[in-house]
Amino acid sequence: MRFERVPMPAGVGERPRDGRGYPVPAITPWHGGEPQFALTDHGRSANCALERRCSVCGGFMARGPVWRVVGAAESAAIAGVLAEGRPYRNLAPTMEGPGHRACMLYAAMVCPYLARPNARRGVTADGADAVTAAAVRGAVRGGAGAVVGFGDYEYAVTETRVLFRFLDVVEFLPHESADEHLPELRAELAAGDYGR
Repeated sequence: MRFERVPMPAGVGERPRDGRGYPVPAITPWHGGEPQFALTDHGRSANCALERRCSVCGGFMARGPVWRVVGAAESAAIAGVLAEGRPYRNLAPTMEGPGHRACMLYAAMVCPYLARPNARRGVTADGADAVTAAAVRGAVRGGAGAVVGFGDYEYAVTETRVLFRFLDVVEFLPHESADEHLPELRAELAAGDYGR
């Protein structure tokens, strides 16, 4: 689905745009006047963590559940433990911060890498290590992804990165292709003004 056809949360609509018209997430760094999609700006990410702001729109997130988009491996792990009736807690940190439900549904649908299982990363993430090992140029998303709601999150701001861990799954919305979330996004936007 073309991003112009995806209904946009109000806060995302207020974000700066790239030359194609894509809104630029709050944690995305800029270089030479161009957004560096797929990379994370340390200062912007730290501000979002410290001030409880959405990593997509930059708006305040009230206390309560937060959402994020997960790839195939984490989606499969969550599905497995939920099917067994067990709680899920991934102790491995991620550099991907949380956001509003509407913003994450939107991001899953418009980000080319998140939207389709055959999508490939166009850029390698900063610093090759265990946290960013899968974020290399050419890596395929593969399998089913998901938009997942969590009861809360923890974070650590180090000198070089911001790391997040997510606690207590409260909603699990798997997808092969993220456009499957269009009805959820429309309903979420109709229910209230998120991301302002």
